[in-house]
Amino acid sequence: MEAGAISMRYGKALFNYAIEHKCEDKVYENALVLADNLLNQPRFKQVLISPILARKEKKSLIIAASEGKDEICDEFERFVDLVLEQRREDYLQFMMMMYLDLYRKHKHISIATLITAIPVSKAIEDRVISSSSHLLRTKMELKTVVDPSIEGGFIFDINDYRLDASIATQLRRVKKQFVDKNRRIV
Repeated sequence: MEAGAISMRYGKALFNYAIEHKCEDKVYENALVLADNLLNQPRFKQVLISPILARKEKKSLIIAASEGKDEICDEFERFVDLVLEQRREDYLQFMMMMYLDLYRKHKHISIATLITAIPVSKAIEDRVISSSSHLLRTKMELKTVVDPSIEGGFIFDINDYRLDASIATQLRRVKKQFVDKNRRIV
């Protein structure tokens, strides 16, 4: 069975189980923290798939990496037990991503990324969230990224759309227009 099918099956199972037990919000928080740790800590994933580490130790690592503001809910812990019992821990990151996708679709939550050259204030973040959620009639999760290479302005990604108002992009456009115009003259 391929990784996508396994991830889809386990992600759907966790989502349906969480909905059934009315704890999908708590499982979402746990899945969000675990997915972030799996994505940003490649060494953590390597340790999880190691055959040397005992199942009990793997479980304690996963639980520790899933704790956000609150403790782990029982349903999430049972899911971790199932994954470890079936020896599917190498697909755990994709399972969490699938759960997050299903949850966001169910709750009508959009993900947006705001890329700026300098850090933005909390007031600007709140304004971007309220404006975009009002226009799209959806809840919004905003991720901010600081990238000095855009030189100024901003890039706003939401769903499959991109609004690029960065200075670097504008300079590239001007340069391209200038080069194209000068080629015709020669």
